[in-house]
Amino acid sequence: MSSSTHRDPIELEIFKSLYHSIAEEMGAALRRTAFSPNIKERRDYSCAIFNGAGDVIAMGDHMPVHLGSMPMSVCAAIDAGPMAPGDIVMLNDPFRGGTHLPDITLVAPVYVRATAQTSVARTLLSAKSRKSSPPPGRSHKQPDFYVASRAHHADVGGAYPGSMGLCREIYQEGVRIPPVKLMSADGTGKGAMNRDVLALLLNNVRTPEEREGDLGAQIAACHTGAARLQEVCDRYGVARARRAAGGLLDYAEELMRAFLRQVPPGEYRAEDFLDGDGINNNPIRIAVTIRVHKSRARQKMVTVDFAGTDPQVEGSVNAVAAITYSACFYVFRCLLQEDVPAAAGLMRPIEVIAPEGTVVNARPPAAVAGGNVETSQRIVDVLLRALAQAIPERIPAAASGTMNNLTIGGVDPITGEPFTYYETIAGGMGARPGKAGVSGVHTHMTNSLNTPTEALEYAYPLRVRQYSLRKNSGGSGKFRGGDGIIREIEVLTDCDVTLLADRRTHTPWGLAGGADAAPGTAFVTRNNGSIEEMPGKFSTRLRKGERIRIETPGGGGWGVT
Repeated sequence: MSSSTHRDPIELEIFKSLYHSIAEEMGAALRRTAFSPNIKERRDYSCAIFNGAGDVIAMGDHMPVHLGSMPMSVCAAIDAGPMAPGDIVMLNDPFRGGTHLPDITLVAPVYVRATAQTSVARTLLSAKSRKSSPPPGRSHKQPDFYVASRAHHADVGGAYPGSMGLCREIYQEGVRIPPVKLMSADGTGKGAMNRDVLALLLNNVRTPEEREGDLGAQIAACHTGAARLQEVCDRYGVARARRAAGGLLDYAEELMRAFLRQVPPGEYRAEDFLDGDGINNNPIRIAVTIRVHKSRARQKMVTVDFAGTDPQVEGSVNAVAAITYSACFYVFRCLLQEDVPAAAGLMRPIEVIAPEGTVVNARPPAAVAGGNVETSQRIVDVLLRALAQAIPERIPAAASGTMNNLTIGGVDPITGEPFTYYETIAGGMGARPGKAGVSGVHTHMTNSLNTPTEALEYAYPLRVRQYSLRKNSGGSGKFRGGDGIIREIEVLTDCDVTLLADRRTHTPWGLAGGADAAPGTAFVTRNNGSIEEMPGKFSTRLRKGERIRIETPGGGGWGVT
């Protein structure tokens, strides 16, 4: 770690904003050019920038569950082999840096062209030289940067439409992609599509045109990031830009260390439970011990140890190591000020221990679709519950604690083509010290939106029958938890419907004497008028005219009334 006395704080702030703005612009390009409502409307995507060693230096304000785990995907892409200018590596394998199969990540190297660095020289630079590929021999050296885009694809094959079903092994969940080159260098620096790789993917999904369109949007995002990094290096010089990236890593580490020195030393333990894995109803324990070490001079100031967590399970709520690391990154990042760079240096003082073979670090061939969306939320809950013992003035009550993953698939009667709809449904935010929770909002590891009714009904043979806040579902207290949501959808054709949700039996907890929130519920209304109460995790067949109703949990209350 370099000394802060050798760092220009103004320059550091400039580069922090520059790199963050590039990641944000990458996300905007992805959203504008995507095909699926899940990306265009819900914004289920993330983009980030990495240095030449694969350390993240800037993240867009996108999905926490994506961003904290994306560095492992970049490292997996780097380890798979050298990348030349124009290469783009694609992967989704949860056991090689991914999260779950619907999240496809694209990683591209950025080789900065050698250009003049003064404004006068730049104006004299010919168009031909500005468009030229990197100098001979440069393509085999380490890239100056990497850019990555990740998006949740509404179907990647498998046994269930939407690829989020109640599976027992990963082979049932969809197509599993190791790091492979979706685009390969062709001498222009832009790369050429590997049609065989693309064809192999598209022939194993239900909605190939939508998948190809979304992949194209991710490619556009990577190209946008690479172009903007080139512009930054044209203006400031590549050496200065790389030096500033290293400075951001050190700066993030210093700010995290400064915060951790304020946390009382000790051991803080907590546990929380998933309701079950969808195969059986046995609760699944997630336990954590956070050790804040007395010696603040040591390299690792905090150890986050998940020893005591239950072994991996038969159903699909197993989380891989990248998810657990991502949840830890998110929680500790949230404890700092908003203007702190979300860079890899934040985790240098923190050690994460996730025992292999447990539900927080599953081994293949475990099913993992729900680990990304449900177990990640519970890991956040248990971390906050432990930290509430150390810094109670900083920690909110539990939020809804589930992403309420709803997938609906069938054949569109208008087009005659398959469709797959995927959505996560918001709930209530937990109340905070001094402030009530927010109602109907995506919290913690999801930063997405609900699909607007108009977009949903336009794109799919579905009709929204009710969409409202679920009154009084938040926990009571001095500060009340936010309310959940009621979402009722009628299918206009025969469909397969899957729900992957939690917090049905283990409700979102209150803090400091606040009450727990209401649990979630789900109902299916059949054409004969019967109403079936459904578990949190199920798959069923709905006939035309039948309805699925989701009532999401609220957030816990804070403080005694």
